[in-house]
Amino acid sequence: MDQPSAGAETPVIAASLRTPRAAAVAGILFSVLLGLAVVLIRLSVPTEPTEAGKLLSDPDRRSTVEFALGLVPFAGIAFLWFIGVIRDRIGEHEDRLFATVFLGSGLLLVGMLFVAAAIAGGLIAQAGSTSGGVRSPETWRLGHQVTFTLLNVYAMRMGAVFVLTTASIGKRTGVLPRWLAMSGYASALILLFGIPVSGWLTLLLPIWVLIVSVYILLSPMRR
Repeated sequence: MDQPSAGAETPVIAASLRTPRAAAVAGILFSVLLGLAVVLIRLSVPTEPTEAGKLLSDPDRRSTVEFALGLVPFAGIAFLWFIGVIRDRIGEHEDRLFATVFLGSGLLLVGMLFVAAAIAGGLIAQAGSTSGGVRSPETWRLGHQVTFTLLNVYAMRMGAVFVLTTASIGKRTGVLPRWLAMSGYASALILLFGIPVSGWLTLLLPIWVLIVSVYILLSPMRR
């Protein structure tokens, strides 16, 4: 029986080595971009809609928020790539139930982040094109509330489900160690119920993805 040539094995081995590194790079890029965007927005945008004047009357603050919102699409692209390479990493061990929730929550998270960024960007653009700020304070308050509700309530809930399913899949398949999976469960619970306490807890999502990505990057490669 003929033995397979070394050249025939090379593409398969190369693909298996590139996949975890691609996941790590995409996850790190997502974590850095989203984390930076969240920090800049939290520092620049008042938490109370009635304090909009601090943002709308300051061109530097508006520029900072516009820059932060511009990072969100690139973070979303990196996140989609992260999802794809993680699924490829799991391969034939993928469970249909967990895979469906994993993929669905990730796509919903990206969609809600995009919608929230689009609404906030529209409000900032309107304020910058009007000498007196937004023409209607009610418009600003509505947009502010919708944006923060999308980000803090719906998007982060989907982020919690994504972290929960990722930790479960990683634990069941052996891709992630027990301590990393347990930290994912804890982060998911905080994202589900702790956001009303402090909006800064949204950083748990990019931080956990960053830790997972670094672990994948540094873990020994196995065929």
